[in-house]
Amino acid sequence: MIPGDLIFTGWAQYLLTCAVLVIAQLVYVLVGFGAGLIAVGSLALVYPDMQDAVVLLLLVNLPAEMWVVWHSRRDIRWRPILGLGSGIAVGIPLGTWLLKTGDPSLVLTILGVFLVVVGLVFLRLPAGGRIHPHRAAAPPTGLLSGLLTGLFGTGGPPLIIWYHLSAATKSAFRGNLMTIFLMMTFVRVPSYIVGGLVTAPRLWSSLAVMPAVLLGAWLGNRLHLTISEQGFRRLVSLLLVVLGLLQVMGR
Repeated sequence: MIPGDLIFTGWAQYLLTCAVLVIAQLVYVLVGFGAGLIAVGSLALVYPDMQDAVVLLLLVNLPAEMWVVWHSRRDIRWRPILGLGSGIAVGIPLGTWLLKTGDPSLVLTILGVFLVVVGLVFLRLPAGGRIHPHRAAAPPTGLLSGLLTGLFGTGGPPLIIWYHLSAATKSAFRGNLMTIFLMMTFVRVPSYIVGGLVTAPRLWSSLAVMPAVLLGAWLGNRLHLTISEQGFRRLVSLLLVVLGLLQVMGR
């Protein structure tokens, strides 16, 4: 029997959650994004209340984010991050409010179509690192990212596009994304606490799945170290297409 102070209804649900989180963390640490789109999209089919999946992922992502940011600190460019962060700080509380009061399924479908189109375009483009979006575009990009993060923990797509164009290496791509996601986590935790979304069962459940989370993160980092720069960029583009299709078909 699963203890009553956890969100899992039984061992089957717990083990399925662990399996999903291994894959989600592997992808997250490998490329710097995708955990929300994989975990929330999959666990929404397992948990009647999507808030359980969103809050659980928020709590378990923290160790990977802190580890990657520390090891990538020399590749972090703070000026764009501060511009993006100003918009994110506004968007997350708004997305959190929409999560509590509305039905975000239509937004998730639109997001899926958008990801498919962008991923296919990127597959046709040369490697990034030479295009730097204007700094005036940073706050609105961050606002959209924060809104998506507050809604379902998947604020990566606008930021992925930004750094796919401007990040020169796979380490810079992953490190800058993870830095912003860590900043988002620091904003989301108090926002979710104030909104009553972080409950004791969700907190204890995040600790219960931590072994699976750490395993996935370790595997993801091993793969990140071995993949080539060109292979990494193609993988990012392909993942955008796959994750977008998952969102469309999942609706």
